[in-house]
Amino acid sequence: MTLDEHWFSEAARGFGMSLMIRQKLHEEQTPYQKIEIYDTERFGRLMTLDGITMLTGRDNFIYHEMMTHPALFAHARPLDVVVVGGGDCGSLHEVLKHPDINTVTQVELDERVTRVSEQFFPELCASNGDPRATLLFEDAIAWMRDATAASADVIVLDTTDPVGQAERLFSMAFYRDCHRVLRDGGILVAQSESPFLDLDILKGLRGEMTAAGFGELRTLQFYLPTYPSGWWSATLAAKNHAFEGLGKPAADSNSVQTRYYSPEIVRAALVLPPWLQAELGQISDIRHQTSDYRQQ
Repeated sequence: MTLDEHWFSEAARGFGMSLMIRQKLHEEQTPYQKIEIYDTERFGRLMTLDGITMLTGRDNFIYHEMMTHPALFAHARPLDVVVVGGGDCGSLHEVLKHPDINTVTQVELDERVTRVSEQFFPELCASNGDPRATLLFEDAIAWMRDATAASADVIVLDTTDPVGQAERLFSMAFYRDCHRVLRDGGILVAQSESPFLDLDILKGLRGEMTAAGFGELRTLQFYLPTYPSGWWSATLAAKNHAFEGLGKPAADSNSVQTRYYSPEIVRAALVLPPWLQAELGQISDIRHQTSDYRQQ
C-alpha cells in the first residue's frame, strides 16, 4: 500500500516500513501476483509482489549471499544445486560464482518475475545465460516430488513469505521431498523470516524440517534494512552429517567475490541471543569453531 505518491509503505505483523520513491517504473498483474517496480531515493530500484517488498538494488546482496555461500562452503563438494523460487535470479547468480558447480536448476512458478528482473535488475540476471544454469517455470511442489532421488547437493529455498502459493513450501511434505532429492551430506537452506516478528514461523519451519528427516539444523541471523524489523534469518538443515564446515574458511573461499559474506560473518551469525537459543534449542558452537580455526 502507498502512503502518498512520494512513498511506498508496507505494513506487516504490526510493523511498518516506508521508502521514499521518485516514480513507479513498472506495474503488471500476472496470473499469480501483482509485480511493481519503483525507483527509490535511497535504495535504488524496488521490486514488490502483491505490495510486499521482495528486494531493493541497494541491500539485496546481503540476502542473496547469506542464502547461498554459507551452505555452499559448508558442503564438502557441492556440484549440483537446486534453487526453488528466486525468480529475481540473485541466488542463482551467487551460486554460479563457485567455479566447481556443475549444474544449477532454478524452479520458479512465475516467469514474469524473472523477465521483469532481467529488465530492471540486470546485475542479478547476469548469469542467466551460463551453460550450467537451467531456468524452469513450473510448480516447485510437483517438480520436487518427481525429481530424481539423490540428485542434488544443495537446495536453496528462496521463497516468499508463507502465504498463498508459497505456504506449501514450508511444509513437512515438501521438506521430505527435498530430503529425498538431496544426496548424503546434502544441505537444505531456507529463508526463515524475522526471528523478532515471526518466531512462530521460524520454530514451525524447524519443526517441519526435523519431522521430514533432517538431523542437525542451524539458523543464521543477518541484518536486512528493507525487510520487516530489519532482522532476518536463513535456516540450514543437514542430511546425514553435522555442520563441521559451517563458518570455517574454505580452501577456495578467496576465489568467490562477495560484499557481505565471509567465514567470520557466518561464525558471528551463528551466535544467537540467549532467548532465541532457548526458543530454538540451538546452542551456538562459535567458540568451538573459532578455537579449531586458530589451531589450523
